[in-house]
Amino acid sequence: MNSGDLSFMRSVWGETVVGRPLMLVLSSPSGAGKSSISRALIERHPSMMLSVSWTTRPPRPGEIDGTHYHFVPPDRFEANIAENGFWEHARVFDHRYGTPKAPAQKALDEGRDVLFDIDWQGAQQLVQNAWADIVSVFILPPSLAELERRLHTRSQDSDEVIRGRMARAAVEMSHYAEYDYCIVNHVLDDSVRAVEAILEVERLKRHRQSGLAEFVKRLRGME
Repeated sequence: MNSGDLSFMRSVWGETVVGRPLMLVLSSPSGAGKSSISRALIERHPSMMLSVSWTTRPPRPGEIDGTHYHFVPPDRFEANIAENGFWEHARVFDHRYGTPKAPAQKALDEGRDVLFDIDWQGAQQLVQNAWADIVSVFILPPSLAELERRLHTRSQDSDEVIRGRMARAAVEMSHYAEYDYCIVNHVLDDSVRAVEAILEVERLKRHRQSGLAEFVKRLRGME
């Protein structure tokens, strides 16, 4: 069952009750799997939009501007802050990262779910700015040894950078309790299915079903 498909939504709610779109936040220590899970969700749910962050860091080998990040100079990043153009922004590893408001808001207005692949600092700010429609999931690695192995397997960073990421992982994982859900990413496919199950449950929460009160009134013969 595809929880992002319109036919699924109609089979649950009918035509008179409409589910509000979700803002799905995925966070994890670097290498724990949030980006892999994000890519799989977007492939399986074409109606879902992946929010593409801005960053001031240079692209890594194979990264494409506008797909993996929007790579922008520091002065443009600062200008967007001044214009209140980010949902959230933070400094990570000496570079700036931010989530632009406009594309995500456009998707939400169209009734599409939006996926945010961001760290715990960004998640905190996003929750403060748009808490009502956010569902947050923290991804944990099975072990520190496996986390380090995955970082080396990516072959994107030097040993020094990987040591820095491992040192930072303990701080990042200490924020797990700030999230609605936690998933230990043993197997990618299982973790993706777990996130899909979370989405299905969250769609059925009463406060996300617009038109429900009016529908129940009609059922009770009050209109």
